[in-house]
Amino acid sequence: MALSGCCRAFGQSAGDSVRHIEEVVVSGNRYRETIPSQRLSGRQLETLSAFSVADAIRYFSGVQIKDYGGVGGLKTVDVRSMGTHHTGVFYDGIQLGNAQNGQVDLGKFSMDNVEEISLYNGQKSEILQPARDFASSGAIYLRTRRPNFPGSKKTNVKALFRTGSFGLADPSLLVERKVTGRTSASLSAEYIRASGKYRFRYRKVLRDGSMAWDTTAVRQNGDIHSARVEGGLNGYLPQGKWHAKAYFYSSEKGIPGAIVNNVWKRSQRQWDRNFFVQGSFGKQLSGRLEMLANAKYALDGMRYLNPDTTLMYIDNRFWQRELYVSLAGKYALLPCLDVSLSSDYQRNSLEATLQDFAYPRRSSVLVALAAAFERKRLKAQGSLLGTFVSERTGRRGSPSPSGKPADLRKFTPAVFVSFRPFAGKRQLSPLYLRAFYKRIFRMPTFNDLYYTDIGNISLRPEQTVQYNAGVQYALEREKGVVAGVDFQADAYFNRVTDKIIAVPKGNGQYRWMMMNIGSVEIRGVDVSGKINWRLPAHFTVASGVKYTFQRAQDFSNPSDNAPQSGSYGGQIAYIPRHNGSVIAGVRRKSWELNYSFIYVGERYHNSSNIPANREQPWYTHDLTAGRELKFGKVKGKISAEINNALNQYYDVVLNYPMPGRNCKLTLKIEL
Repeated sequence: MALSGCCRAFGQSAGDSVRHIEEVVVSGNRYRETIPSQRLSGRQLETLSAFSVADAIRYFSGVQIKDYGGVGGLKTVDVRSMGTHHTGVFYDGIQLGNAQNGQVDLGKFSMDNVEEISLYNGQKSEILQPARDFASSGAIYLRTRRPNFPGSKKTNVKALFRTGSFGLADPSLLVERKVTGRTSASLSAEYIRASGKYRFRYRKVLRDGSMAWDTTAVRQNGDIHSARVEGGLNGYLPQGKWHAKAYFYSSEKGIPGAIVNNVWKRSQRQWDRNFFVQGSFGKQLSGRLEMLANAKYALDGMRYLNPDTTLMYIDNRFWQRELYVSLAGKYALLPCLDVSLSSDYQRNSLEATLQDFAYPRRSSVLVALAAAFERKRLKAQGSLLGTFVSERTGRRGSPSPSGKPADLRKFTPAVFVSFRPFAGKRQLSPLYLRAFYKRIFRMPTFNDLYYTDIGNISLRPEQTVQYNAGVQYALEREKGVVAGVDFQADAYFNRVTDKIIAVPKGNGQYRWMMMNIGSVEIRGVDVSGKINWRLPAHFTVASGVKYTFQRAQDFSNPSDNAPQSGSYGGQIAYIPRHNGSVIAGVRRKSWELNYSFIYVGERYHNSSNIPANREQPWYTHDLTAGRELKFGKVKGKISAEINNALNQYYDVVLNYPMPGRNCKLTLKIEL
């Protein structure tokens, strides 16, 4: 267990005996994290109307989910409008990668085996971490369930079945087994089948306000069949722990496509096969020295089929491979000063059935030096990340067909500070201030560089710089009606330069090329508040509100400043100025009722902020009611959900209609 602060003990002597005890979780009014973070875990995560990880992340402030609709639709996350590619997604401490297009589809990850979701702006508040964790503008951490065996229990079983609208059938099973006193194993499996058919409204309003058409139809070709299996081993050592995981996901799904030109049904299909094995080992080597080692191997396959010969027959297959190893160490230089050094190696390759494909291979070495200081009311963290990338193309033993980018060597800093302005004689004030600065970048994806007739090997990395200043008031009380209060507010400014966008190639509009001409400035405010209540008659109430204001402006082309286009300085596509959410839950003994509300304000589907590109606000009301059951040693829960209760028709992405009112019924059994 890592201890922080000037009162840290430097460990036991060599002659002391070591006695293993069961893992315990200690909570209290501890010193908060240096870096702004948001977290959903435990009961709060379980009670949300969230089918996938993407559904849960919608309740964080400063986050936009690009959702193409349906159970199997692509779902990606954008933190503070810097772009999907600038958000790192970590699964049990190791990053999920996609070197081909840089996007992680969060719709693939079920909530059934996820115990906690955390969002960090900048980076995580921990210096003992892989160098890769320092390399994103924002980070989302998914932590799966760790086995816990109370008393003499040696086996846990959780079975769940979910059904509902869109022809949904979703059974899952989790089995955990205590192998030895310090080792446990788990196996989780899930199958999802859905027709994906739902009603939607399709209408067009002309500029004079008259209705061109208004009709209701059924979404087609949105079916999905998917299976997920993952197994894990967890172990504890004297002053250390380790875990290993194997993950496999397979799916076949239809791609319903955009509703344009009166085309209501598409025939495109996609097959995904994702496999990885990963492991982590951490140990306190001495009173001052701690180490962490991680490793991963991933193999991802994807097939895309477009059988429609009236457009273009396409049957493309892609295979990605990733090898990743990391070693990090932290040393307590002084009682109030820790330093760390971490080094990662990552190798990515991509193969495809495309004609004249480049077959790229990328080797990356990342080295991070970090320090953390804490004394009384001040806490600070700084890091310097060195990134070294080399790239090769072509099959082994053959010349490169299209050249390669220049090798990259780049150093990027980050500084984070947290301060409590007031302190009493016995305890610290619940009010504290925080700020951070970070400069980072993201590499062009393989598609950006090499996709046939569009890629550009001369692309430079996208650069980002972040400034953040915030305040938090957090208080927990053991007695009284108000059990806890947590209020946070952060103001930020982000700049993205050398942004990679597609521009016309030559004089025609039918050929495009990726170029570094984008520039975006984002000014925003994130506000969130939570209050937990203890009421008479065994009632407890948990409530939370989140709000985000963003002015995300496109400054890519100064010459494009004509009033009729409005592109220069316009709000970038799909980013609302106002959005927020409300969560409220009431619980009494075995009964619970939960309500959630999401609001997304007016947006534009293009940086040209003219009335023709305006998208109307949308909002959803979701309700969940449930009851816990118990029959001897068997525990159960039955719950019912109504999502989009007011049956609003809306698009998150233009011409990709979202479902109207829908429902789910869930039965869970644990023994």
